Amino acid sequence: MDHLMKPIAERVTSVAIVTAIVTATALVVSLGLAPSLSAQTYDVVIRGGTIVDGTGEARYRADLGIVGDRIVRISREGIAATEGRTVIDATGRVVTPGFVDNHSHTQESIADYPLAENFLRQGITTLVASLHSGDQPSPLDAWASSIESAPNMAYFAGHTWTRQQVLGMDDRDPTPEELERMKALVAQSMREGAMGLATGLLYVPANYAKTEEVIELAKVAAAYGGIYVSHMRGEGAGLIESVAEVIRIADEAKIPAQINHHKAAGAGQWGWSERTLAMIDSANAAGLTVVHDLYPYAASSTGSSILFPQWSLAGGEEAFAARVADPETRERMEADMRVLWDTDRGGSDLSLVQFRVVPSDPSYNGKRLSDYAADRGFGPMDQEAGIDLAIGLQLKGGFSAIYHIMDEADVVRIMQHPLAMIETDGDNVGFGVGFPHPRSYGAFARVLGRYVREMQVITLEEAVKKMTSMPAHWIGQMDRGVIAEGMLADVAVFDPEVIADRATYTDPHQYSVGIEELLVNGVPVIRGGALTGEKPGRWLRGPVRKGIS
Repeated sequence: MDHLMKPIAERVTSVAIVTAIVTATALVVSLGLAPSLSAQTYDVVIRGGTIVDGTGEARYRADLGIVGDRIVRISREGIAATEGRTVIDATGRVVTPGFVDNHSHTQESIADYPLAENFLRQGITTLVASLHSGDQPSPLDAWASSIESAPNMAYFAGHTWTRQQVLGMDDRDPTPEELERMKALVAQSMREGAMGLATGLLYVPANYAKTEEVIELAKVAAAYGGIYVSHMRGEGAGLIESVAEVIRIADEAKIPAQINHHKAAGAGQWGWSERTLAMIDSANAAGLTVVHDLYPYAASSTGSSILFPQWSLAGGEEAFAARVADPETRERMEADMRVLWDTDRGGSDLSLVQFRVVPSDPSYNGKRLSDYAADRGFGPMDQEAGIDLAIGLQLKGGFSAIYHIMDEADVVRIMQHPLAMIETDGDNVGFGVGFPHPRSYGAFARVLGRYVREMQVITLEEAVKKMTSMPAHWIGQMDRGVIAEGMLADVAVFDPEVIADRATYTDPHQYSVGIEELLVNGVPVIRGGALTGEKPGRWLRGPVRKGIS
């Protein structure tokens, strides 16, 4: 049985890790890289650190010897400094595998920000661009091959991009012929190196797809050995149905499935994570493979489109404007918005919507919808005014925002679940450019600082496993994610008493602190807390499993 179709907890914590270590060690021996009895010169020696190896096992003190792109020696007795061309003193520091970001918005922006500094300073060495509603580079293989970056990169076939190539922004089902064209595009992306199929079913136009359409496309990805990753159709009032949809797709398409940024949005749904986690457990107990991830914040971030009923956005900006101009249609739109805001988006409290970027009036970047309303003579709890103002802003091109609509108790509960991994859901950003969600700068460091060190709701070993071996092996990278002889040398060195996020909702452009050394494929990209400018990242080509390709 394929390793991804075994119970995921067993696979990640035992079989896959052991298999990866044995395979990688054999590779080291076959390449003649294993240390001999005589003194050996290593390219990099990391001395004096405490190893947290990514498997979840207890930490231990040891030195690492790296040759080329691989860890070739782990010595509890120590490696002399004279044996290394580059020597890193990790005394009092923790040494872990580099972190794997399960979901980032980097598929195209990596070309503009190849050093990805806001990610590197969190200890991230691999970025997974699982797309959701974003554009998919095409041809994918040509794009991925052209990228030179500091972190490793992995890409997915995007459902939204695929649908737009065939149906544009239409709110309708594909014809049989159109569905075949969509399936052909997914197959092409899989042949070009995609890890699997990614959907953003909360957003237009993917939201217009019925579950059956997604199943048919997921079957194509499955045939090529891919996995299915989803921003679910609903994370508020529709949360339970949306988790059930992911499970149905996994079942009917016979594909391993992953829920991105698992959350319970809206006060009416707080606590529902107990139910959704039970659904995930039941799916795995029934023989499916369903996992999930999260970012460690109680606020989400996305465009203004989620404040509107999806039908109102079909056909693009001109069609939206025509609906607004029609009194009967606008009345229907506003009625649907009241329901949507009350269930998913914070009700009447306009302060829960914090603008990130307002292209039509940048002076409001970082401010709240309540500020925008106050400047026009309305109160902070005036939902009718808020809806009217949101419609006006959408007519001017919309905005991106942070939505303060989650409960930290759900965040903790999801994080503690054994099948949960960590992601940023973040953007490649230029320092000081725009107004990003703080997760782009701080997600991984926040887990280690706030939830491990301060709140102690998860151990360091478990947190590192969720950031390393679990996500690496989930995407088929069996020689990454663990500190072991023979494994690829993606390595982070940090001070466990210092590492923390600094970015806030009001002052987001602050790098995380604590990452002192970071290696990607054996090459230092951070030395002594400073970027080296090196770009040793590789394209981690899919698919995840053995398929027909």
